[in-house]
Amino acid sequence: MPKDRPHAGPEDIILSDREPRKSFFKGKLQDFFNRLSGLLPRNPGRLPPGLKVLLGLLVLLGIFFHLFFFYVRPDEYGIKVVRVGLNRGVQTEVYHAGLNFLLPFGLQEMYRLPKGIQVLELTNFPQTAAKVARKDRAAHIQTSDGFFVDVDVSILYHIKDPYLVFTTIGPGTLFEDNGIIPKAEPALKETLGKLTTEEFYNSPMRARKTEDAKNNLNEVLNPKGIEIDQVLVRYFKYSHEIQKNIEEKKLQDQMVFTNQASARAAREEAALKKTIQEGKVTAAVEIEKGKAYVTRKIAEKDLYVRSKKAEADLMVKLAEAERVRLKNEALQGGGAERMVGLKMADVYKGLDVVILPSDGPDGINPLNLNKALNLFDVRKGGGR
Repeated sequence: MPKDRPHAGPEDIILSDREPRKSFFKGKLQDFFNRLSGLLPRNPGRLPPGLKVLLGLLVLLGIFFHLFFFYVRPDEYGIKVVRVGLNRGVQTEVYHAGLNFLLPFGLQEMYRLPKGIQVLELTNFPQTAAKVARKDRAAHIQTSDGFFVDVDVSILYHIKDPYLVFTTIGPGTLFEDNGIIPKAEPALKETLGKLTTEEFYNSPMRARKTEDAKNNLNEVLNPKGIEIDQVLVRYFKYSHEIQKNIEEKKLQDQMVFTNQASARAAREEAALKKTIQEGKVTAAVEIEKGKAYVTRKIAEKDLYVRSKKAEADLMVKLAEAERVRLKNEALQGGGAERMVGLKMADVYKGLDVVILPSDGPDGINPLNLNKALNLFDVRKGGGR
C-alpha cells in the first residue's frame, strides 16, 4: 500500500489489498510452471495421459490455493470482513502472519494494517525526511506574541488496536488520511503556540510542549486504536526578517552574558588576589611571631644560664669566704702559737749561724725556753 498517496477511497483500498495477494500467488504459480516446463518435452502432444492429468490437477490446485487462501505478512495485521452468512461484518479476531482461509468471489475479504512503528513527517523539505515515511507540509504555528513559524516535526506512532482502527477510521491508509494527519497540526498549534518567539529556542521548554502535544494526540487517537510514541521537533524557521532580528537579539544577549561573565570573572580574580595577599600577610605575621617566640626563648635560656652561673659563682665565693673564715678561725685557735713556733723552727733549720744577744733585757739564753717563747710572742695555754 503506497503511503504517500494523498487520498484513498474504499475501492482503492480493496484493490490495493488484492493486488499483493494476486501478485504473490501469481509469482508462485509462475515459478512452479517454469520449473515444470523444464522437465516436460517441447511437444505437448507427446505427453503421456497420466502426466496430463497430473498437470491438470496441479493447475486446479493452484487456482484453488489462489482463490481460498490469503497471506498476511509478518509486519501486518489482518482484519477479516464477512459479506455473506450468519456472522456478517467486521470480525473481532485479529489475524497475524501466515496463510488464512477465505471464501472467494467477495464473500469474505481480508484487509491488512501495518504492525510496526509508523512515521509521519511534517516538513517543507521532503528530501530531508525518511523515504518510507508519510509526508505532509510543515506545521504553520502562530506564537503567543503574534509571529508565525514553520515547524518540521516527526511523529512516531503505531497501531495499538487494529480492530478499533478499522471500525472507527477505516481500512488501508485511512488511519493516516483520516486519523493522525488531521489531528497532528491542531495539537501542535495548541501546545507550541503557547511559546513566545524566543521561547522556541529554549530546548527544555520546547520539549515540554512537544510532550504535551503527544499527550493531547494520545487522548484523541487512543480511543481509535492509535498510540503516539514520540513527537520530535526537528527544525523550525521564522521569516527572514524575524529570524534576522532574533539572531541579532540573541547575539546582543550573548554579549551581555559575556560581559556579565567577564565582570564576575574579574571580581573573582580580585577576590583571589586579595585572599592571596591576606594569606601572605598572615604567613609573614606568623613567621615574625615565630621568630619573636624563638628570640624570647633564647633570651629566657640565656637568662637562666646566667642566673645559674651567678648562683654557682656566688656559691663558690661563699665557699671560698667560708674556707678563709674557717682557716682564720683555725689560725686563731689554741695551736696557732705552737704552729708559728714550729714554722720559726723550720726557719732556723736553714741557718748555719745565728748571732743573738745574750745580755740585757732582750738577751737570749738558749737554755731559757720561757724567755724564748716570750721573744716570739707565743702565749702559753692558748691565751692571749
